[in-house]
Amino acid sequence: EGRLVESGGDSVQAGGSLRLSCTASEFTFDDSDMGYYRQFPGKECVLISSITKDGTTYYGDSVKGRFTISQDNAKNTVYLQMNDLKPEDTAVYYCAADLVAWSGNCGPTLSHYWGQGTQVTVSS
Repeated sequence: EGRLVESGGDSVQAGGSLRLSCTASEFTFDDSDMGYYRQFPGKECVLISSITKDGTTYYGDSVKGRFTISQDNAKNTVYLQMNDLKPEDTAVYYCAADLVAWSGNCGPTLSHYWGQGTQVTVSS
C-alpha cells in the first residue's frame, strides 16, 4: 500500500519562507497527480496547489504568486515552496496523490493517498 511522508512544517515570522516535502513510497509517483491541501482549525481541507503527471500546476487564489509546487520524479518527492508567508497561512498542510476532490473532510475522500500532515505556523 502506498504511503506519503511529509516534512518541512515549522514556525516562522510573517514574510518568511518554508519548503514542504512529500516523499511517496510503494506506488508509481510519476503516474500520479500530486497536491497539497490545507486545513484551518475547525474547517475542512481545501486544495491549494497541485501538479499533474505532465507538470501542469494549479494554485488557489490565496497562494498564487507566493507558493510554488514542483516534483522530482527520481526522488519520488513533491515540494511546496512557500514564500512571503502570512499569518493567515497558519494551518495543517497535507500532501496527497491521485486527487479526487477539491475540498471536504481531510483524508481518503479527497485523494487515494494521504500524508500525515505538517503544521505551519506564521506569526506576525
